[in-house]
Amino acid sequence: MMSTSLWSHVARTAALALAVASLALAPCASGQPSEVARGEYLARAGDCISCHTAPGGKPFAGGLRLDTPFGYMLSPNITPDPDTGIGRWSAADFERAMRHGVNRQGQDMFPVMPFDFYTKLTDADVAAIYAYVRTIVPVRNVVVTNHLDFPFNQRWSMGVWRELFFTPGTYKPDPVQSAVWNRGAYLVEGLGHCSDCHSPRNVMGGIEKSKQFSGAAIDGWFALNLSSNLSTGLGDWTAAEIAAYLKTGSFRGKTTALGPMDEVIRNSMSYMTDADLLAIGTYLKSLPPSSTLRAGRQMPSSARMEVGGVYLDKCSGCHQAGGRGIPGTFPPLAGNGVVLAQSPADIIKVVLGGVPPQGKYVPMPSFADQLTDQGVADIANYVRTSWGNGAPANATADMVRSLRR
Repeated sequence: MMSTSLWSHVARTAALALAVASLALAPCASGQPSEVARGEYLARAGDCISCHTAPGGKPFAGGLRLDTPFGYMLSPNITPDPDTGIGRWSAADFERAMRHGVNRQGQDMFPVMPFDFYTKLTDADVAAIYAYVRTIVPVRNVVVTNHLDFPFNQRWSMGVWRELFFTPGTYKPDPVQSAVWNRGAYLVEGLGHCSDCHSPRNVMGGIEKSKQFSGAAIDGWFALNLSSNLSTGLGDWTAAEIAAYLKTGSFRGKTTALGPMDEVIRNSMSYMTDADLLAIGTYLKSLPPSSTLRAGRQMPSSARMEVGGVYLDKCSGCHQAGGRGIPGTFPPLAGNGVVLAQSPADIIKVVLGGVPPQGKYVPMPSFADQLTDQGVADIANYVRTSWGNGAPANATADMVRSLRR
């Protein structure tokens, strides 16, 4: 359950262990002490310190090199320094970054930051982590994060990735499963982001859904199979044995943690309660050999990918990835009443006829001469069923043809 993704490269040095041991807290700046303590525990569970601490550097001050197939990044400073860290971030800024992958400037974040997992956190847990982060000793450390190769160093390139591989939303407990199983699922799928390392990825950096938790090469190591496969996975482990391994990094007759996994246990898992570790073990034991349990978007069909490409080409420049729009300039499509109406007539008319300027909103051009009747119906259905929109996909080419007349 390594905490860095295929995008990530975690330095394995004794200096980091010393930095963790010397972690100091400033007087509580916000939140009740109990909330801060809970936030510290959750930050440990998320292993934030491993990625946001450079070898020999101050805790959480960033600067760790994270190698990816597309170049490298340096982890940002997340101490509350106002100029080089996140000292000016509000609780809402922090929540948006954690759960939606959008930074304080409204830009799409790179999935080196596992926001596609942290999106499952509850509001209360995000608030507790924020309260804790506000108490970390501020460190002035300027970090230039983006060193990716073109075009991946451009924020707009993340729009494609987000459309295909990111589904925002808090974890929803499975009512047919036990409370222990659901707690384990919440930790594995959210803060622990275990499949981030233990699943192979495609050429775009997205997790191969049909092979989740089946193991993957990362950073010169192999993140082991976490499924119930008897020969290569955890099939002959008990939940208690998994919990003991996560607590100590070894289990007699089984294995010993090496490389990045050893770091995860030192910095994260060894601080977790026995109950939470047993919950993780319980959930992992339920993963079938070819795991399909992980909550999240399955790889879209080729037809949906094609329509998604139309959206990215013609719509996302204004309405942005995730349909979030730009406040005061371009309206959002996610949660928009026109998009969610029972009838798709209004959204079809907007695509065909455009929209004149309204207040501070800029005009939208007509796409009547750029899209066929079927193309308009497809894009209407796409926005009505994306980003949490639950409207029926009931736009048809005949409906568009009638409205076009």
